[in-house]
Amino acid sequence: MPPPHTPPSNSQQLLIGCHLEAQVEPDHPVCFGVSRSPRSERQQDMFTIRVGKSHTTRRWNLLRWFLQAALVLILLVVVLVVLLQLYSDPSKALTKDGSTSSQTSSSWTSSQSDRTCLMKKSCPYDHYSFFLQSGAANVVPPKICINNNLIVGTVLNNAGVGINVVTLNGKTGEVLNSDHFDMYSGDVETLIKFLKSIETGSVVLMASYDEPATKLNDEARKLIADLGSSAIQTLGFRDTWVFVGGKGTSVESSMEKHVKNDQTSNKYDQWPELVQLEGCIPKYLD
Repeated sequence: MPPPHTPPSNSQQLLIGCHLEAQVEPDHPVCFGVSRSPRSERQQDMFTIRVGKSHTTRRWNLLRWFLQAALVLILLVVVLVVLLQLYSDPSKALTKDGSTSSQTSSSWTSSQSDRTCLMKKSCPYDHYSFFLQSGAANVVPPKICINNNLIVGTVLNNAGVGINVVTLNGKTGEVLNSDHFDMYSGDVETLIKFLKSIETGSVVLMASYDEPATKLNDEARKLIADLGSSAIQTLGFRDTWVFVGGKGTSVESSMEKHVKNDQTSNKYDQWPELVQLEGCIPKYLD
């Protein structure tokens, strides 16, 4: 009996199938196979490993890119939400605890429009409606409105630090002048000259912003007191104040609001809360 076929030492046999050859050796099957060298197998294995690593690296890169994109998107959403909150209510950024009083919050909501000043009160035909809002700290400028028309405010870019003033013709309601006077680093003589130029029969509206009192002297305070203000004598550093008066008119002296700067009760850190005033001004009659 011939010895069974032994594959070469440097090859590996893969059996494909076997069958009996009765005519040759009835008791021994004849098997057919294909052999491949170990080197070829190693090369194929190495190739397979490299392909696996490539797929893994590609998946990891995609996952890392997705996580980075998600993180950037989350940060953008957070920034957008914060900006929207600050834009809808700038005074919240000024408070010590991030909250606003019910009076300030409701007042702010009622005057969010910069183009118009919607009044709550309805005035008689022989009166002029007005709305005053002091500045909030040194961030939100004041607002002065006459007959639902904005005369001084952010949109018009004509409000300034110190005392903002508007004068009206007491008979017709026509706006005569609007200006602001810096009472921190400006010259009080400019304000005094303006006050002396106000004609009899004029209505005067004033609103503070940031710091209205540092440069005020006795002469300036007396001229404003002659217009009907009582709070001007005690107006101090960074107080908030709004006032409606007139020269030779019948405007009531009670049309005035004043909040003192007090570190123990300030709403906006180093400034008190803003104040608002609205009402009706009677036409001036000779």
